[in-house]
Parts: sequence; C-alpha cells; structure tokens
Amino acid sequence: MCRLTEEGGRGLTHTHIYTHSQSHLTSLVRRATLRESDLAPKYEKVHNFKVHTFRGPHWCEYCANFMWGLIAQGVKCADCGLNVHKQCSKVVPNDCQPDLRHVKKVYSCDLTTLVKAHNTKRPMVVDMCIQEIEARGLQSEGLYRISGFSELIEDVKMAFDRDGEKADISSSVYEDINIITGALKLYFRELPIPLITYDAYPRFIEAAKIADPDKRLESLHEALKLLPPAHCETLRYLMAHLKRVTQYEKENLMSSENLGIVFGPTLMRAPELDAMTALNDIRYQRLVVETLITNEDVLF
Repeated sequence: MCRLTEEGGRGLTHTHIYTHSQSHLTSLVRRATLRESDLAPKYEKVHNFKVHTFRGPHWCEYCANFMWGLIAQGVKCADCGLNVHKQCSKVVPNDCQPDLRHVKKVYSCDLTTLVKAHNTKRPMVVDMCIQEIEARGLQSEGLYRISGFSELIEDVKMAFDRDGEKADISSSVYEDINIITGALKLYFRELPIPLITYDAYPRFIEAAKIADPDKRLESLHEALKLLPPAHCETLRYLMAHLKRVTQYEKENLMSSENLGIVFGPTLMRAPELDAMTALNDIRYQRLVVETLITNEDVLF
C-alpha cells in the first residue's frame, strides 16, 4: 500500500518512489534474465562409468596411456562413450556430453542426461505434454486427478521412447486428455532420481514444516538452490503450468491443494525412510507442491 505525504495527502514519498522503482527494475531484470537465452543452459553432468572389457589394444582417453589386461581393462561411460582407466575415472571432469547413440530411451532416463543428449532446456516429453494439455485440456474437470487408460498411457510412453520429439500425442491419436496427463505423471514417477532429488528432499520437507508462511518461503527458496539446474528449470516450468491450471479451477475443480495431493508423491520420494516416516511425509509433500504452485512467481 502507498504511503501518503502530509502535504496534500496525495504525493508518494521519495522512499516509496525509490523502493517501487527498485522493485520494478528488479522484476524487469529477473524477467529479462529468464528470457535472455532460449538455448540450452550449460548443465554439468557426471559420467556414468561402467567396467568394460575392450577388444584389442585400447588407450585411455584421459591420460593417453595404454590399458593393460585381457578383461575389464578400464571403464566406459554409458552415456557418452568415454573410455578411461578406472583410476582416471576418479579425476575426469564432470563434462559428460551424452550421445543419442548411447541414450536410447526417454522414460526412466536420468533427467540431466536426457536434456543434454537432446540439447534442450527441459525434457521434451514435459514440454510436449504440457503444451498439449494447455491447448485443449485446461477446462477439463478433474485434470490430473482422473486417470486415463493405463494401456494408452503406456502407448504414449513407448511413442516417446521410440520417436522422441516426433511422437504424435495430438487429439487425433489420443482424444482423452487424461491419457496425456497420465503420461506426464508417469514420466516423473519413473525418473531414477526424482525431480525433487533425494539429496534435496529433507530440506524441502523441513521447509514445509515451518508454520510461518514467509519463513517457509525463504526456506523453500534455499532448498531450490540444492537442485541440479535441469531439475530446477523443469520444476519451474511445471509449477508455472500448474498455476495456469488453477486459474481454471471453476471449470476443472483443481485447486493448488488438489494438485499438491496429486503431484506431491509424484515429484518427491523419500530416500530410504521407514514406512511410518514416509507415510507421515505425504502431507508435507503435498504442502511443498501446493506452496510452489501458489508462489511460483516469487520462488523461481
């Protein structure tokens, strides 16, 4: 609310004008920063080394020395194909550039690996599903809550694994929008490392337990910094979409609380907790997602 001066009661104080200008400028800078690059960000990725037996003479691509032995002479990155000594693998930089010849699937693939292999900001399955849902499903009652036929959802999954960004998920193939929402939820459920990672999970749960709304937001903002860039960018895009879903709540009956119930366990999985603790965490998972949706413009 504007503070009024005593002189005539209409003019804004210098402090208010400065603060308003500063906050407007900050907002513009933030938006410009988000838009400044449509190119894929430089996401760092560790190599996915597996013990490998090489046929014929082989040299380490890191130290350039010969690999001795008849079997298991070194390790090979399953994502980019880099061949190095086992000892060298411990000092190789986190500069894996996944190759589509090695990354053959979309579902159940590490998120950062997938976006680097396809040179995109976010997994193409997320972008394509959300674009389809926003084009024809925002007013659909029970959006994300109602399940589509599991056989058809599996069909969408196979289409993405087989055809990548060329997969056809249009209404002419899948008329029921719940098939597409189901395919998107399945993608997040099958991630080997959840969108909200195991490492960051405890911080998000602790933030949800804070009663004071402002302090909870601050804590969530700090927790978001623990996510790998590809995970954070995907989460940002998803939350902005879910915020748009809530804008049609009168038609689709999906509030941020309802979406939190659906997406809490989909985006967050407890890292090896006992059953009782995991059960107790469900309400906090819901609250995390609900708060992220409601405050997506502030938190991201």
